[in-house]
Amino acid sequence: MICIIMGSESDLKIAEKGVKILKEFGVEFEVRVASAHRTPELVEKIVKTSKAEVFIAIAGLSAHLPGVVASLTTKPVIAVPVEAKLCGLDALLSVVQMPPGIPVASVGIDRGENAVLLALEILALKDKNIEKKLIEYREKMKEKVYASDEKVKEMFK
Repeated sequence: MICIIMGSESDLKIAEKGVKILKEFGVEFEVRVASAHRTPELVEKIVKTSKAEVFIAIAGLSAHLPGVVASLTTKPVIAVPVEAKLCGLDALLSVVQMPPGIPVASVGIDRGENAVLLALEILALKDKNIEKKLIEYREKMKEKVYASDEKVKEMFK
């Protein structure tokens, strides 16, 4: 089970990238909206009651949500910094500069799909079915590159 928490509904387009993959993999998930600053009690309730094995926190600007989530659990937390201001560098720097003892993993700016894939890799440590699906997913990506290579080679003959 994976729990995706967005800082606001405006982050939905980033969450949707990952949700598409979760549906493809058939992995149980939940998607919630909670603000680290405006509704900290909701963040705490979600984290404390979720059956998730991995949390994904999507946030822009000061991007405190991933750190707050991490402070409430010992389960893995993956941050997705969002491009809102300063090309997303403000959010990225916020999530990668966590104090010692409260780690948060981070993927690239707006990379909701990579957060989900990393969460699936964590779950695959205990679930061979997910591991098999990840291998198949990567094989499909590889096949797309080979097909693109053939197409481009033909274009320039």
